[in-house]
Amino acid sequence: MKKQGPIPDALVPYLEGKVLLLDKPLRWTSFKMIRRVRGLTFVQKVGHAGTLDPLATGLLIICTGKCTKQINDYMGMKKEYTGTLVLGATTTTFDLESAPENFKEFNHITTEKIKEAALHFTGELLQLPPQHSAIKKDGVRLYETARQGIEVKVDPRKIIIEEFEITNINFPNIEFRVVCSTGTYIRSLVNDFGQWLGVGAYLSVLRRTKIGEFNVSDAITWEDLRDEVDMLLGNESNGNGEGDGSSNSDGNSDAEKLI
Repeated sequence: MKKQGPIPDALVPYLEGKVLLLDKPLRWTSFKMIRRVRGLTFVQKVGHAGTLDPLATGLLIICTGKCTKQINDYMGMKKEYTGTLVLGATTTTFDLESAPENFKEFNHITTEKIKEAALHFTGELLQLPPQHSAIKKDGVRLYETARQGIEVKVDPRKIIIEEFEITNINFPNIEFRVVCSTGTYIRSLVNDFGQWLGVGAYLSVLRRTKIGEFNVSDAITWEDLRDEVDMLLGNESNGNGEGDGSSNSDGNSDAEKLI
């Protein structure tokens, strides 16, 4: 992390500490969100309270300044996700970061069987993290070895699925809502779901809707955050009688809500 440099007076509250509720856009990495917040607010001490995969959207809590001390508290909170899984095939990444393969017929799968599977994966479970993940083994992230075609042995982790609700069935697409403990990989849950049914499955859509009591409906977009910072800087410039009120933003997209 770079050394903290000078910061406009209007943005000092970000340096002192803010908790931002951000709606992460599709294909953005969680770290890209952090970089954008740093560039926009001039604050170097920025962190998030739980990674979202690039193909996932939804609630990302980002803390700045002194509020980064609260990150572990937010990370430990239960999460809620909504998403869509596709039956009858698998992918190496368990989502659409890789192409579907191993196609199987699924016409014999009934609605009752789908609901039975959801019930089977409710409660305390042992889950194997996906090989394509940021977990480190012997100092190396799993996705780095997976990209080389090397499978690394990892131990299963205890997770809790509090709720696994099937919200819509339109074969082969199954929409769901999951409430789970921290550390749960929805991609792995979907892969295990497909294995249990015997036809395979992969994740096609994922959105994080809640972290604890924080709801994505309270999050705002990067453009809104950028406009907020522009307004603060503009007010400061107008008060000094100088400047055009533009921020140090590169015009990219992210999201936020102040708590």
